[in-house]
Amino acid sequence: MTDETTMPAPANPYLVLGAAIVLPASGHVMLGVPVRGLQFLFFMVILGWITTKLAPADAGFIGRHAGGFLIYALSILDAYRIARIRHAIWVHKARPDGDSTEGNAPSNI
Repeated sequence: MTDETTMPAPANPYLVLGAAIVLPASGHVMLGVPVRGLQFLFFMVILGWITTKLAPADAGFIGRHAGGFLIYALSILDAYRIARIRHAIWVHKARPDGDSTEGNAPSNI
């Protein structure tokens, strides 16, 4: 059983965000969920290929690969969301008062 006070700090959410922007799926790998990152990569390629086949001939590069860019954007948001949630949970558990009702807030709130 692990002691909650000695839990290692999770990855910095901004570092995960930067990694996910630079290289797709790397944010998920940093978070320890590489299979989720591979799923995003798979759907990125598939939807990019599908929109290439369905897009009009005069569409630009982004228009021809819009499905892939959509999944890329969603994977960035997903990696950042997971990192933020893990970081918030870690910060909450690291507080000395925990979930106590006694705090500095006035009682009339």
